[in-house]
Amino acid sequence: HVQLVESGGGSVQAGGSLRLSCKVSGYIASSNCIGWFRQAPGSEREGVAAIYLTDGTTPYADSVKGRFTISQDNAKTTMYLQMDSLKPEDAAMYYCAAKQWPGSWDNARIYNYWGQGTQVTVS
Repeated sequence: HVQLVESGGGSVQAGGSLRLSCKVSGYIASSNCIGWFRQAPGSEREGVAAIYLTDGTTPYADSVKGRFTISQDNAKTTMYLQMDSLKPEDAAMYYCAAKQWPGSWDNARIYNYWGQGTQVTVS
């Protein structure tokens, strides 16, 4: 079992920055990928970025490339999402999630474990 706890959300003006954190605990060795997702009201949950624990590969959604950066600490217990040049369309609830199964990193349905989310507001 894996537990994930997000933090770092808040309210910023367009062009500003936020850094989200995702504290991971439990049997992380069972997971191969940690992803960040977001969901705005009335919209589907979409993949933002991910980090593969096996080789460190970090895919991004096209909408955030060049603005967001995913990283992890050396112990692989905390994942970060640095968000720069924020736009109003980035406003959403942001979730981190862990998956064990193969499949596309941005497919929310194959993620086994989810955090409770942290709200990002951009005005």
